[in-house]
Amino acid sequence: MTEIYRLLPYLKPYKTVIFSGLLCNVLYVFSQFFSFALIVPFIRILFDSANAVAENPGFSWNINQLLDWFSFQVTQIRDDFGIFNALLFVAGLYIVITFVSNLFRYLAMYFLAPLRNGVTKDLRNEMFQKILILPLAFFSEQRRGDLISRMTNDINDIERVTRALLFGVKDFTYLIVFLTTLFIISAKMMLVVFVILPPTIYIINIIGKSLKRNSDRLQAKFGLKVSLIEESISGLRMIKSYNVFDLMNQKFSAVNRDYVRFHNRILRRQGLSSPVTELFVVAAAIVVIGVGGDLVLSGKLSAEVLILFIILFFRLLPPARSFAGMFFTIQSGRAAIQRIFAVFDAPNVIVEHENPVKLATFNDSIVYKNVSFAYPSAPEKLVLNKVSFELSKGKTLAIVGPSGGGKSTLVDLLPRFHDCDSGEILIDGIPIKNMSLADLRSKIGIVSQHSTLFNDTIFNNITFGMPNISLEMVEHAAKIAHAHEFIMAMENGYYSRLSDGGSNLSGGQRQRLNIARAVLRNPDILILDEATSALDTESEHMVQEALKALLQDRTAMIIAHRLSTIQYADEIMVIDNGELVEKGTHHELINKDGLYKRLVDSQTFIKP
Repeated sequence: MTEIYRLLPYLKPYKTVIFSGLLCNVLYVFSQFFSFALIVPFIRILFDSANAVAENPGFSWNINQLLDWFSFQVTQIRDDFGIFNALLFVAGLYIVITFVSNLFRYLAMYFLAPLRNGVTKDLRNEMFQKILILPLAFFSEQRRGDLISRMTNDINDIERVTRALLFGVKDFTYLIVFLTTLFIISAKMMLVVFVILPPTIYIINIIGKSLKRNSDRLQAKFGLKVSLIEESISGLRMIKSYNVFDLMNQKFSAVNRDYVRFHNRILRRQGLSSPVTELFVVAAAIVVIGVGGDLVLSGKLSAEVLILFIILFFRLLPPARSFAGMFFTIQSGRAAIQRIFAVFDAPNVIVEHENPVKLATFNDSIVYKNVSFAYPSAPEKLVLNKVSFELSKGKTLAIVGPSGGGKSTLVDLLPRFHDCDSGEILIDGIPIKNMSLADLRSKIGIVSQHSTLFNDTIFNNITFGMPNISLEMVEHAAKIAHAHEFIMAMENGYYSRLSDGGSNLSGGQRQRLNIARAVLRNPDILILDEATSALDTESEHMVQEALKALLQDRTAMIIAHRLSTIQYADEIMVIDNGELVEKGTHHELINKDGLYKRLVDSQTFIKP
């Protein structure tokens, strides 16, 4: 149950409402106890006036003396006002105590509501923050749908665990108070009852372990289901074009069938909690009636006390059921807690320097020194192997080579999306690991092959992450990116809302908005990762014009497969199998007649 202990720190900020809620629950339990204690004087006055208490025994927490004290008070009212008024008094007092009892019950729920919602809010906030700071390598090994499932469904399960724990405290208090009372009334009857308890606990424990196993599988299947939904929506165009509706339906139906199968198992096992608990209570009640009847007949116990004992014992059934249900809920929730904390425990390998060096402006050069890197999932396979080069300020470096050679990984190391395993990267002689991430990334702008746009206005997409930007500044950036005309042609101009991923725009339009964002950011260093590879010829021409304006007097690293777009770079670097194999200008590399020349020749439209 170590998973439950990990939730305790999240309860600490709510200790005031926890104390208030638990106090109200305790008061609710005791007011319930007093309401049932009225049964004895009621029965004595109504059915057995000979046993009415004539002398005041004094108030005491001793159960027998407490019952006698109640009986004496009611006897006085009967003698003064008559038996009917005495019964009315008991009935009225019972109503008042029941009202107070339910008031405390409501107040407990009132105080604990912020806790139940607050813990899930805090967990979601922390998980979202964790997802944002985790390295990109983490997400290459995780399904996006599964992460969404953990943040939604699994955290909802934790809310149920929190609720079960809180109400479990109330039920536990209820059981302790009433069991103690029953033990005081007749220890003999309670000792006989406890003989039945061990096998009941054993059965409940077996069911609980089965719930834990099936909950693990259920959470995994739910994550797979959400992943499949997310992938299907993202790839809907491909599904339609390849006419694979039946295939996708079969895959989803299989996953959904497995999910329902495990869910049914859990529901069936959870359904055992009430019957098992009720069976125990009924079996114990039969023992109580038999043993208690013998005590009454032998004169060792009064009939009204036996009736109270039986009523209190049967009143234990709801909290006993609830307490058993709490155990099953916790067992089911342990799987969700494990999945949540698996994300929390994921190592953040991108570590900030304790005393980062401030880089005011970029003045000199970027240097890669013997940089090597391998992904954690395949540490034996080097993606980059001792790569070294220098890029001076204001120069453009083009990076080319076969697919899978390590080009994108090379540029991803500069903003520290990953950290190199050996070697180092320096900006103006300062290792980038000695800079703060915010400072480093503020000097870098990225335009990638896959344009990233959000379900928001065009204005907010261009100004993303940049506060206090005027419309005039956004228009200026859009004009440089050749985006102003198509933006103004839209219904609401810069305040037109984009659909998810900007799907209501063409590929060229989406890319030009990304370029406008980079222009507005005005970074010292620019990274272009296949910025035009997914565009048609006309769109590529427009984007190339925007990129020329963006590259003016700027330090740039450009990855390109279309070699016609980088012939005039200051330097071209050829990467193959993670190694730097060639470096020079376009004409120098053509004259070398090496890998670059073969790549150029394979693109017949290029005229060297």
